[in-house]
Amino acid sequence: MKGSGGTEGGVGKFVLGFALSMLALYLFFDSVRVTTSGFGWVSGAFRSGHRTGGFWDTSSMGIVFVPFFIGVVALFYDSAMKWAWWLMWGGLGVIVLEIFSRLHFLFSMKTTHLLGMIVLFAAGAGLMIRSYRPPKSSN
Repeated sequence: MKGSGGTEGGVGKFVLGFALSMLALYLFFDSVRVTTSGFGWVSGAFRSGHRTGGFWDTSSMGIVFVPFFIGVVALFYDSAMKWAWWLMWGGLGVIVLEIFSRLHFLFSMKTTHLLGMIVLFAAGAGLMIRSYRPPKSSN
């Protein structure tokens, strides 16, 4: 049976390396906390720089739902209206953009844990790469 990359054997090294790398990635992503900020790209554009109060000085992102809402209403009225489809999909795109623009990633862990994850990932990657090398002949 041929192993990794068509070489003899190497499957065990590859599987072990893959497992170590996946464990390191799991530990890395498990230590990242995702939070949101007050303003996204769209809702932040409605904030006035120096003034307070007024219609445009808001932290609400409810305004981004208006195009999507109008598009859905129009599609239920007549689904053949192309502009309603564009408005609905464009509104949905703006909502997704607003959500993603508010995300912040916080990474907090001990240095020893980070070094351990780096070693796990490097060892796994090294074993996976090594599994592609044919074994040395014993002559």
